[in-house]
Amino acid sequence: MRSSTKMKWLTGCFEFILGIPFLGASIVIGFSWAPLGVMLLLHVITIIISARDGGNKYGSVIGIFTNLIAWIPFVGMTMHLITGIVLMVDAARGKTKRIE
Repeated sequence: MRSSTKMKWLTGCFEFILGIPFLGASIVIGFSWAPLGVMLLLHVITIIISARDGGNKYGSVIGIFTNLIAWIPFVGMTMHLITGIVLMVDAARGKTKRIE
């Protein structure tokens, strides 16, 4: 399994957890919004690794956007769920471009 696929699974699971009503909000607010910054950093790292592996980057781009607007209560929850699903589907497909 490529590093980019592992990172997509990891960030997808974290995003999905942050999208769970009350649980995600409790985590984000309980840690003074720091999880959003951590997730933003993880998405940037995932984009860099995906670029190196020749994989899709759109899930992490959506993740960056999500973490920038996640302070809006219901919009953030919905976007976290969508981002988690997109990242996990992308990881499950495992599509990468052939580098030759």
